[in-house]
Amino acid sequence: MSGFLAGLCVAVLPLLAAGFRLGRRTARPPALGGLGTPVEHATFRTLHTASLAAPPLRAGLTEETAGKSAPRLRTLLGTDALCLTDDRRVLAWDGVGAHHRDAIMERLAGPLDTGRGEAFRIDCDTPDCPVRWAVVAPLTVDDRVHGALVACAPGESAVLVRAAAEVARFVSVQLELADLDRSRTRLIEAEIKALRAQISPHFVYNSLAVIASFVRTDPERARELLLEFADFTRYSFRRHGDFTTLADELHAIEHYLSLVRARFGDRLAVTLQIAPEVLPVALPFLCLQPLVENAVKHGLEGKAGTCRIRITARDAGAEALVVIEDDGAGMDPRLLRRILAGEDSPSGGIGLSNVDDRLRQVYGDDHGLVLETAPGAGMKITVRLPKYQPGVHSAGRLGNPTGD
Repeated sequence: MSGFLAGLCVAVLPLLAAGFRLGRRTARPPALGGLGTPVEHATFRTLHTASLAAPPLRAGLTEETAGKSAPRLRTLLGTDALCLTDDRRVLAWDGVGAHHRDAIMERLAGPLDTGRGEAFRIDCDTPDCPVRWAVVAPLTVDDRVHGALVACAPGESAVLVRAAAEVARFVSVQLELADLDRSRTRLIEAEIKALRAQISPHFVYNSLAVIASFVRTDPERARELLLEFADFTRYSFRRHGDFTTLADELHAIEHYLSLVRARFGDRLAVTLQIAPEVLPVALPFLCLQPLVENAVKHGLEGKAGTCRIRITARDAGAEALVVIEDDGAGMDPRLLRRILAGEDSPSGGIGLSNVDDRLRQVYGDDHGLVLETAPGAGMKITVRLPKYQPGVHSAGRLGNPTGD
């Protein structure tokens, strides 16, 4: 009998220990990866999955972006299948039942036209196919339907209808952000075109007039200036991205100043002090040249003597600090504020406001132009350029001297 009891104890003890451990887990859920309770863990998992689905969609709705996001979105909904469509075709299908693609697209005409969600039953001759029901949630940006998210399941589910609508709203927000990114890019391109239009009529005419004046008296000088003109205009009208390096921008400024000196001679004195370590820093294309042009214009206006311009670029920790100073006529600070606000645009003002707007768009409001001026006191312009900024990188120096 005692042997039987001993054996029984040996058999029961592991069960009691397991029950004790299970009871402790139930009474006090352990930390899951340092994330707290199972509910908190599930919340983190959902947010993490959503964060992985978002970046591809920020590039717009295409086959590539839909293919990368669809698996994450299906995980969020927990469905057997999910597809993303535009207004004409299925862009990506994730999960089982891909043979229903054409049938689903035929049913999307109504939701894509009205922008309203819909749920419908799917007929299927394949016995083991779990796709028997679909929920359609349109993807809209600015009240315009771009496509649809379709979640497929074995049967009806009111919870899935609501969940699909929320996930579709999440996708629509990402597409709206992508649309805003494209709009910002188009705006920057338009502003660069505006700068080019501002540069071309006056600068081109004056430069060619100066070059023509040397053709007979000093042909070699005319040839050098013509090369300077060609290099500067090639840089100004290039089509190689929105950003350049400080080295390339300063190189273009040197070409510009060579042409200006040829016109004004000893009336213009320019000092450059550039720290070599900041030369690789990326910055918006045609960002500094308009500021130097502004210094030349306002430095020479109404002044018979020499105009002195000083350009410095130095290392300031996480930033490169560029300062452009002139000892010209200066400006009323109230007029300057109106120029930067777009309320007034005298000669040269377009360049200042354009550069200020683009710096704020790229780096934030804290990195707009800092201008110090007063009538008769010249002007000092300070530009702060972060050395590292997500999305800001230069396409590099132009490699083909005869290219765009």
